[in-house]
Amino acid sequence: MKIKNITTIEKILPIITSSSTLDEKIIVVSCNYSESSLYLLKNHIGFQYNVLSCISGVDYLKSDYRFGVIYDVLSLNFNNRLRIKVFLNETTPVYTAVNVYINADWWEREVWDMYGVYFTNHPDLRRILTDYGFEGFPMRKDFPLSGYIETKYDVAKKRIVLEPVQLSQEYRTFSFDSPWSLSI
Repeated sequence: MKIKNITTIEKILPIITSSSTLDEKIIVVSCNYSESSLYLLKNHIGFQYNVLSCISGVDYLKSDYRFGVIYDVLSLNFNNRLRIKVFLNETTPVYTAVNVYINADWWEREVWDMYGVYFTNHPDLRRILTDYGFEGFPMRKDFPLSGYIETKYDVAKKRIVLEPVQLSQEYRTFSFDSPWSLSI
């Protein structure tokens, strides 16, 4: 039974909204029902989305629901893909999918490390791509492009030192005739 439209899923899951194009089916689920929705989609005989192919995060800076967590699942039996989206604000956690898909562990750690989205009941939620002492979340849109700390080699100390970033404008002179020109 190949799912031609999204209406069969809408009858079973508490979906907020859904859309379907030629080959892409997208549903939006409340963050309270994310784990149970994934469990049902994996174990229901009519869907069998047995493969979690990706979890990604999105930052919508000026939105009420600032973050989005997107799950891409695949049904090998029906040759069908589905994208599940969950939207949440900065303080709302989302339930972990590790209990349903074991490979969700690393992707959830990556979303935590890059965006700061907290996953409730995650077995090992710690940084994976940045240092343990790293402050902030580098994929957030309000994170500065240059970062907060500069790493450089100090010849006098003969070691690598970490210093706060200092942005100085002393070597630049600006021509105010044209905002796009920079004179040196």
